[in-house]
Amino acid sequence: MKLKLEKPLAFFDLETTGVRIGHDRIIQVGIVRLLPSGERERYQSLVNPEMHIPAEATEVHGITDADVADAPVLATLAPTLLNELKGCDLSGFNLLRFDIPFLAEELHRVGVEWDCSKLRVVDVQRIYHKMEPRNLGAALKYYCGREHEGAHDALADVEATADVLMAQLERYPEALEGSIDFLGTMSGDRQRSPDAAGKLAFDDKGNICLSFGKYKGWSLENIGRNDPGYLQWLMTKAELPGSTLSIMRNALAEMHGRVRRDVSEKHH
Repeated sequence: MKLKLEKPLAFFDLETTGVRIGHDRIIQVGIVRLLPSGERERYQSLVNPEMHIPAEATEVHGITDADVADAPVLATLAPTLLNELKGCDLSGFNLLRFDIPFLAEELHRVGVEWDCSKLRVVDVQRIYHKMEPRNLGAALKYYCGREHEGAHDALADVEATADVLMAQLERYPEALEGSIDFLGTMSGDRQRSPDAAGKLAFDDKGNICLSFGKYKGWSLENIGRNDPGYLQWLMTKAELPGSTLSIMRNALAEMHGRVRRDVSEKHH
């Protein structure tokens, strides 16, 4: 196997009620754990979203309200899901922009914090778009010579994604190294982003800063000193993902605690 793994690589895919992170819900998850030995372990489950699945979403993936009526809710499924991903690097198709931030926000909604900031991420779509700009079905046909019969079924999608990555390594032996470090860097993963949605980043001193807007690159502490009104707006009205806001609140609480300790030490 050309892919050199130090730990399992978990390919995962979500089917959802829509594409609005923080508003829509997960209705199916599929995971293929590719082991260093080359073996694959598979997991799939429907998820009861506790809301109506819009007709336009059902048209895409074929999953109806009746299909998920008896499925577990995410709060019940979360421990099993995180256990399936435990100890793995991550891979998938467009997971940096969609599946990772969507899953992190959904887990946060049910009271489960998922820290994926230190995981290496191989986004097969980004490698594919750099080599052959198209979608998963076209990638499977181009690299593997077959049609994607199970499109928009979570397990079928991740099986196809795993097959495409293997074929990419065969197709571009001189351009692609089989290490997760290399492939993760090529995918542009957010190893140094403290939140799954990528709204935050670390500066050179390890402080949490913004990765967007007029204060891009500014630490939260620096923004609070120079424009506290903007910081308050971010925390209350900017419609940032709840998991991102949680990290910001923790960072600000830590900062205020540090300031109080410094003041106390000066008076003693």
